[in-house]
Amino acid sequence: MNENGSGFEEGCCVFPGRTIRLADIPEKPHPAFAGVFLRCLVPGRETGGTLSLHLVRVAPGCRLDAHVHEGQWEVHRVAAGSGVAVIDGKQAAYRPGVAAVIPKGARHEVRAGDQGLLLYAEFAPALV
Repeated sequence: MNENGSGFEEGCCVFPGRTIRLADIPEKPHPAFAGVFLRCLVPGRETGGTLSLHLVRVAPGCRLDAHVHEGQWEVHRVAAGSGVAVIDGKQAAYRPGVAAVIPKGARHEVRAGDQGLLLYAEFAPALV
């Protein structure tokens, strides 16, 4: 997986009446977790706050430390790389094709493997 997410910069996000190239959506460092980078593909303002969608890149050996979203359900869809998630104390291997549903209030963490991890994270309702 390359630094920018395994070619995902060639992808796009399709909205009714318009398409946005992923390369035009800036990647930003996560405010709390070193080595984690975010692209907000679908902000809550686009869905009336119903959901938001983010592309999350976790650098090799880095992690999203244990945390909780009290008000949102979260769905992870692994796009590239590998790693491990721990959701309410249960471990799950992350590899392409795996999806994980994280209920409101569930304590969870994600650790990237040696080649990093790229996943889509959907929140309902949207993250603010």
